[in-house]
Amino acid sequence: MIDVVTTWQQTCTALAGDDYDAAFVVLEAAMREANKSVRARLALYLASVHALYGDAATTEAGAALREARTLDPALREDPLYLALSAELDARLRGPDAAPPPPAAVNAAEPLARFHAQAALALAGHPQEALEVHLPASELPSHLKWRLRSWQADAEEQLGHPLEAANLYAEAAHHAQGLNRAVMLQEQAALRLQLGQPAEAAQLLEQARGLYTGQDPEEGLNLATWNYLHAQALLNLGKPEDAQAAIREADRLERLHGDPSYGVALVWGQVMTHLGQTEEALGHFERALTLAGEGDKPYAQHELGVALLDLDRPVEARERLEAALSDPEYPYAPEVLADLAECDYRLGRLQEAQTSAEQALAQGAVVPASLVLGSVALDYYHLDEALEHYERVVREAAPQSRDWITAHQMAADVMAQQGFRDPAAAYAHAQQALEHTPESDDWHGTLQDHLKKAEGLMGANSGRMLN
Repeated sequence: MIDVVTTWQQTCTALAGDDYDAAFVVLEAAMREANKSVRARLALYLASVHALYGDAATTEAGAALREARTLDPALREDPLYLALSAELDARLRGPDAAPPPPAAVNAAEPLARFHAQAALALAGHPQEALEVHLPASELPSHLKWRLRSWQADAEEQLGHPLEAANLYAEAAHHAQGLNRAVMLQEQAALRLQLGQPAEAAQLLEQARGLYTGQDPEEGLNLATWNYLHAQALLNLGKPEDAQAAIREADRLERLHGDPSYGVALVWGQVMTHLGQTEEALGHFERALTLAGEGDKPYAQHELGVALLDLDRPVEARERLEAALSDPEYPYAPEVLADLAECDYRLGRLQEAQTSAEQALAQGAVVPASLVLGSVALDYYHLDEALEHYERVVREAAPQSRDWITAHQMAADVMAQQGFRDPAAAYAHAQQALEHTPESDDWHGTLQDHLKKAEGLMGANSGRMLN
C-alpha cells in the first residue's frame, strides 16, 4: 500500500541531492500503484515539484493540479492546493493575480505556506510575503535555500538591497552546485548595487568554482557570471579585463539564448571607460533596442552622456529628455545635470545654471557642481567657480575623471586669482598632474601652475622647496 508521507519523504531525499529525475520517478511510480484518494494527494506534491522549475513548467504544474481536483474535488479547499494554485496564477498573471487566501498563508503544513509566500512575492506583495511565518527548520532541505531566495526577492522589491544580499548569502549556504553559484551571483549583483565591487568580485570567484561544464543549464548562468564580473572589474578600474568578460558574456548569451539589454549596456559602459565613445554608442543603441519599458531610460541616459562626450549636445538633449520623461527613473537628478551640460555647450548659460542648481538640490552634487563651475567661470566669478570645483574634489570618487577635472580646474582658477593661496594651488596641481598623461594639453599647464605655486611658497618661507 502506498503511503503519502513515506513517498513524499523519498521524493524530498532525491530533491535534496538535486536529483529531479529520481524525484519524478518516485512520485509517478507511487501514483500508478496508489488508490484514487492517495493519487490525488500525490498529484499536489507532483505540482509542488513542477513549481520548482518556475515559469518553464506552468503547463505541467497546472496539469498536476487539474488531476488532483479531478481525482478528489474536496482538494479544492486544501491549503496546499490553494497555495499552489495562487503561485501558478501569479506566474501567469503577475500583479493581476489574486493573492493566496488566509487558509494557505496560515496553513499548518509548511509546504503550503512556502508556496503561498512564493505566490505573494510573484504577485508583487513583498511585505505580505515576508510576513508569512515560515522558519527554515520546518522545510525539507531542497526548499531551505529557496525560502531565503524568495525572502531576498521580497526585500529587493521593497528597495532593501543590503537585507536582500544577506538573505542571498543564507540561501547560498543552504544550496549546492549550480544553485549555490546562482545565489552567490545574486548576492554579487546586490553588492555591485551597493557600491562594493571588491566584495562582489570575491563572491563571483566563489561562484566560478562551482561550474563543472557538465550541466546544460550552466550556459546562461555563466553568461550572467561574466556580465557581473565585467561590472566588478570596471568598478575596480580594470576596463581592459572588463571588456574580455563582457565579450564572453555576449558570446555565451548568443550561444545559449538571446542577446540581452544588460550585456549591451555594460559593453557600452566598458567602451566609454576605454575612451572608445563611438563604439560605445553602438552598444547603447543596441541596448535601447533590446530594453523593456522599465529599462529604456537607462539606455537613453547612457546614450545622452555618450553623445555629450562626442560634443553632440543637440542629439544628447533629445536622449536625455526621453530618459527624464519616465517619472520612475531613479537618476533624474543626474539627467538634469547632464541637460544643464547640454545647455552650457549650446551657450545657454542661464538655462544651464537653473538646471544645474535644481540637480544640485536634488542630490546630483558632482555633475551639477561641474556645470555650475563652468558657468561661474564664463561669468568670471572666480571665487564662486572655485567653491564648486572644491565641492567636486570633496564629493567625487578619488582618481575618477570628475575628481581629476575638479583638481585641474581648481588649480587653474587659483592661478587666475594670482595664487592667493599657493599651497592649495600647489596641492590641486600636484594631484591633477599625477593622473594627467603627458599627451594631455593640461599636462604642461599644470606643470606651469606647480612651478609658480612652488616658487611663491618658497618665497613666502624665505627659501625654495626642493
